[in-house]
Amino acid sequence: MILHDKVAVIYGAGGAIGGAVARAFASEGATVFLTGRGQAAVDAVAGDIAAAGGSAQADVVDALDEHAVTRHLQSVIDRAGRLDISFNAVGLPDTEILGVPLTEMDAGRFSAPIAAYTTSYFLTARLAARHMIPNNSGVIMTVTALPARMGSPLNGGYGPAQAAKEAMTRDLSKELAPQGVRVVGLRPHGIPETSSMREVYDVKAQASGMSWEQFTGYLASTTHPRRVMALDEVASMAVFMASDRASGMTGTTVNLTMGSLDD
Repeated sequence: MILHDKVAVIYGAGGAIGGAVARAFASEGATVFLTGRGQAAVDAVAGDIAAAGGSAQADVVDALDEHAVTRHLQSVIDRAGRLDISFNAVGLPDTEILGVPLTEMDAGRFSAPIAAYTTSYFLTARLAARHMIPNNSGVIMTVTALPARMGSPLNGGYGPAQAAKEAMTRDLSKELAPQGVRVVGLRPHGIPETSSMREVYDVKAQASGMSWEQFTGYLASTTHPRRVMALDEVASMAVFMASDRASGMTGTTVNLTMGSLDD
């Protein structure tokens, strides 16, 4: 149990990646505090963790609301005594930007995901760091996606938003690592279980007459092993990166695109 006695907060725990990471953290001994915008989704993950013998607390928290994040983190400190891991897996609906050419998109719609993704990451990271620095220890993590590093059409500001999060990971690490706080990211690609891939299919792929099986086959064809990534693979890497075994890793985003993006 490489996360034994660690205290972790997962933002976006009701989503596919956030939920998988929360379950994996708990299975490796962490006490997890789950947050999301819907109580039912985070309660379901908490129920899975409890059924497996783990410890989880679920709360509704808007990760774009500084006061809500502050109150929740203070409640975590009051209950658990400290914060060891902050994991931001917040995802936002992209249906309003998917499929719209940049030449036809207004500035507000283009910039909305950039503002939302970066603000959420900034708020949760900054507030977590304030609790971690006094202990000279902690790990701040987030999730990005392939468009952070590769051009993709008809995605509006989604790609720039993910690139900005990776830049923030580097900047946060530069400031926080000397104070004992590591900052790392994960960059998976093409996970069919996620809502974002379903949205891409519904808006972009299905319109071209492609079936779901053909779409997932296309995703698989872009990787070296010719298969799509599984949620538990992302979760396992998150566990390792959050653990003391990855103590030399900071200021970087781990490439989990299975060869779709060559570093």
